[in-house]
Amino acid sequence: MSQDSFPAMIEARGLSKYYGPFVAIRDVTFSIPKGQIVAFLGPNGAGKTTTMKILSGFLAASKGTAFIAGLDVHRQRLAASGRLGYLPENGPLYDNMTPLELLRFFGGARGLSGGRLREAVKKVTEQCALHEVLEKPIGKLSRGYRQRVGLAQALLHDPEVLIMDEPTAGLDPNQIRVFRSNIVELGKTKTILISTHILQEVKPVADRVLFIHEGRLLLDATPDELTREGSLDETFYRLTGHSKAAVSSGNGGAA
Repeated sequence: MSQDSFPAMIEARGLSKYYGPFVAIRDVTFSIPKGQIVAFLGPNGAGKTTTMKILSGFLAASKGTAFIAGLDVHRQRLAASGRLGYLPENGPLYDNMTPLELLRFFGGARGLSGGRLREAVKKVTEQCALHEVLEKPIGKLSRGYRQRVGLAQALLHDPEVLIMDEPTAGLDPNQIRVFRSNIVELGKTKTILISTHILQEVKPVADRVLFIHEGRLLLDATPDELTREGSLDETFYRLTGHSKAAVSSGNGGAA
């Protein structure tokens, strides 16, 4: 079924963000229908985080409009946030809390209480496999478990849309594999936008790729379309203006 058969769950219309003379993003426009997992790909500093913060309502756009499930995130922020789960690169974790305490705290902030809160905590604990560390201080947890806790808090209110900024940064290969599996499973019921600059993250999880560089959206394609004229690495280097020779000599790359 074509993506046009589904309503847009994440939409950017002409998003721009300026900091004085510096342009973080310019005229970024795209639409993600219900049920897609979309990778937001680009080098560090390309504008991925700025775009995601605007889509999540954490940052105001200088121009343009962002929508979550058809709701304007600026004018209808509370309603939009109720449909959205957001996992920033450095999630909102408190080292002196346990995962259980943190989930109860964020659940209360989301308006959950009593049986609804207990059921929500139980569900995300199972989804993110947190049983073993549920009452251990977050400050003592590994990076992989910290990411699971961050994902759990983003899922507490069972949002239809999930936005994740570099969720596998700093994870080891085994942790990345577990997190990928979580994303694929969540994609069965949610619309997901996940940013990364790691090329290997794209094909295992994404239905579609948005490529941004120097604040401009350069490409909107499927992973297979990205590799028709060469490897994903070659496409990345071509779009960012780097030659393979420059990358191999250490003067560029995907990091």
